[in-house]
Amino acid sequence: MTSLDQDVPLRLTRTELFDFHGVSMINYFTDNWDKVQNFQAKPDDVVIATYPKAGTTWVSHLLDLLYFGASAPERGVSVPLIERVPFLEIYLPAFSLSGVEMLDKMTTSPRLIKTHLPIQFVPKSFWEQKSRIVYVARNAKDSAVSYFHFDRMNCLQPEPGDWASYLQRFREGKVTFGSWYDHVTGWWEKSQTSPNLLYLHYEDLAEDIDRELERLCSFLDVCPTEEERRRAKEGAKFDAMKDNVMTNGTLIKAMDPKISPFMRKGKVGDWKNHFTVSQNEQFDREYREKMANPALRFRTEI
Repeated sequence: MTSLDQDVPLRLTRTELFDFHGVSMINYFTDNWDKVQNFQAKPDDVVIATYPKAGTTWVSHLLDLLYFGASAPERGVSVPLIERVPFLEIYLPAFSLSGVEMLDKMTTSPRLIKTHLPIQFVPKSFWEQKSRIVYVARNAKDSAVSYFHFDRMNCLQPEPGDWASYLQRFREGKVTFGSWYDHVTGWWEKSQTSPNLLYLHYEDLAEDIDRELERLCSFLDVCPTEEERRRAKEGAKFDAMKDNVMTNGTLIKAMDPKISPFMRKGKVGDWKNHFTVSQNEQFDREYREKMANPALRFRTEI
């Protein structure tokens, strides 16, 4: 278990955003940059890529259960998710936590790897080795709301301020990992030319998990039995994950669940409880300008 998961005195403080090659970032994701960029992928690696708060934990846990649930049934409730699916770019030396080092030491196969990197920052070796990548995209409004509450409770992130000011910065891409628009569009464009990249929508997963699970299994060439599939679905249900200390974030001392739970609602359409009428109208106007590609469409309710 990493020291980040243990009950040790918190030595991390909120940091400031800075421009990193045109993307708003924080140092916890850039201080190990050379090693991240030189990371040596393997052909059987499976990457779970998302903009923050787009179902990363959900899909990571689901895939881990699919791959290892039969051989190690207790793994999902006994090993923290950050160890089962390391976060490639994270680097917290104060807590002896480096995604690259954790991945280099992994002995399980395939390695499941989490990343929030925009497409232009992804290490070249993933494309050279033809590793499979699952990208999950979530609609902008729910992403903004979920990211706001996450930033409130995560002391690694910049101070979020109030909802109105946060929404303004989200629209401008002045949040960690930059513009939602650039992120989802960049990955979408890559998916049109890369057969090793599957582009999924959070809303589709929420609407029909069986259908999307079938797509995942086909893409990854995994053939779970009906019982293995059932166990994976059950274990990856929101309520089950919220009650599971290995997935619900309570082990991570950088997060304060008293401010907001790491796994808050997992709903499609919660943005309606946060956006004012004027905020929604302004957001929609900008959205129509920035998301002009008719092939890339998001649902804000199901």
